[in-house]
Amino acid sequence: MKNTINIVKHSGDSVPFDVEKLINSLRRAKANEALIQQIVTKIQFDIYEGITTKKIYQMAFKMLKGKSRVSASKYKLKKALMELGPSGFPFEKLVGKIMAHEGFETKVGVIVQGNCVQHEVDVIALKDNNHYMIECKYHSDQGRFCNVKIPLYIHSRFLDVEKQWERQKGHEAKLHKGGVYTNTRFTTDAIQYGKCVGLLLTSWDYPIGSGLKDRIDKLGLHPLTALTTLTKAEKTKLLDTGIVLCKELHENPSLLEKIGVPKPRHKTILEDSEKLCTVH
Repeated sequence: MKNTINIVKHSGDSVPFDVEKLINSLRRAKANEALIQQIVTKIQFDIYEGITTKKIYQMAFKMLKGKSRVSASKYKLKKALMELGPSGFPFEKLVGKIMAHEGFETKVGVIVQGNCVQHEVDVIALKDNNHYMIECKYHSDQGRFCNVKIPLYIHSRFLDVEKQWERQKGHEAKLHKGGVYTNTRFTTDAIQYGKCVGLLLTSWDYPIGSGLKDRIDKLGLHPLTALTTLTKAEKTKLLDTGIVLCKELHENPSLLEKIGVPKPRHKTILEDSEKLCTVH
């Protein structure tokens, strides 16, 4: 490989190419070691000064897709979350599904009466004595971060709702918390403020080891937008029916016929869906 090559991130920052990051992302996608070595060797040979991380991702994804569709689907998880738009409602449903699989009783898109005004809350989650009000901040561009204004705003809404909740019978012993989920990242200030006031903050990779990417992998809750065997139009039709997960598609195979996917393609789509929702 050429000596130190600088690559350009989504933010516009220039950083040295780190082959270990590429290897780790391919391992997370469960690509086998021989394939990883093949992709890494090819990319190390082809990269050049000033190449973007987006271009490197596209090169790796193309090679993965040709050899292992399911690994390609796992590799494109971040992009798949971006493709849940444009309304952001499918992302709210995904967050609700993740929390439901973690044992919470969840409601998505709820009107809640606060002490002063009504609020439309993205996800209400209840488990044991934990009662959470979650707001979802969806971005279709991974260069957009959640700055400190978001948790400031969410916390003020939560305080209004909390006052009303505390008056309700049976809530005396409940732990009330507000939270923010985003498919991108938080700024340092946003995390600092969230920690200070006790907000639950969850982003693509925060908290470390328990961000969206880790929990989706662990629970087998990949969004259907990760599938490489569906067209963009087909994914949109499925999202419009109200489902967001590969798991839901696998459990409701008749949906493929319903949205007009030709019969010969059903088997491959459903096989990939099953592999993506299998927890190892």
